[in-house]
Amino acid sequence: MTNQQSNVRLEVNQVQKIYKLSSGNEFEAVRSLTFDLHEGEFVCLVGPSGSGKTTLLKCIAGLMNATSGTVVLDGKPVNGPAKGMAVVFQEYGRSLFPWMTVEANVDLPLKTSGVAKGERARRVKDALESVGLEKAGKKYPWQLSGGMQQRVAIARAVAAQPSVLLMDEPFAAVDAQTRAELEDLVRRIWKQHNMTILFVTHDIDESVYLAERVLVLSSSPTVIQNDIKIDLPVDRNQLTTRSEARFGELRSEVYEQVQRAKTNTDGQSDVLRVKEPAA
Repeated sequence: MTNQQSNVRLEVNQVQKIYKLSSGNEFEAVRSLTFDLHEGEFVCLVGPSGSGKTTLLKCIAGLMNATSGTVVLDGKPVNGPAKGMAVVFQEYGRSLFPWMTVEANVDLPLKTSGVAKGERARRVKDALESVGLEKAGKKYPWQLSGGMQQRVAIARAVAAQPSVLLMDEPFAAVDAQTRAELEDLVRRIWKQHNMTILFVTHDIDESVYLAERVLVLSSSPTVIQNDIKIDLPVDRNQLTTRSEARFGELRSEVYEQVQRAKTNTDGQSDVLRVKEPAA
């Protein structure tokens, strides 16, 4: 399997996000941020707390307007929620409808998009099988554990067959054992479907284990501080991969960059901009 193709799926060009505060001042969260995702890539975003990871992801997904810059998906500008992107959020419980069965939750985006009934049924079946929930389709989210609910959210995204899958710290709310299982699940789905994934995490070990590239973000106002290639084998195992010397070296490299981002104050005086009073 070739993980990085010449076909660019997602282009993030000079994206900037400035919040206007009630005081009249402005807060620059993201500054002139640029990177590409190629077809079949698995890329993780890491950075210090408050570095704008979720803000950036919302801008990419079209859920929030950037102040300037462009996001391009498959050659088309993203000006709102794009059909070619699916998002899996951290708060899985709030993204599922408790009065709908697992099958109905996975089917809903397909139904609202006008996908034919027979095709919807096939996609829902395949997606639930991909996440190991083929026997849970008639259950309701409240009957499932947190880890299983997140599997439903992942299945819904897979069923949509997106060009790019965005994941915003999706495993932060589950226990360590479930987290490891979900990490392996996402790696397996990525390989099976040749998906293009942008995955936000605060966990350095997770980023190295999952990704083919790790983009380290600076402190706010956010820029790409480093782009680190993860040259581990495609087939990974929670026990053997994490015990390899190369895994430890890459983990140290990412950790060093994140720590550097925490202490780097270059340009931070520009973060808060006080508007001059009108003459």
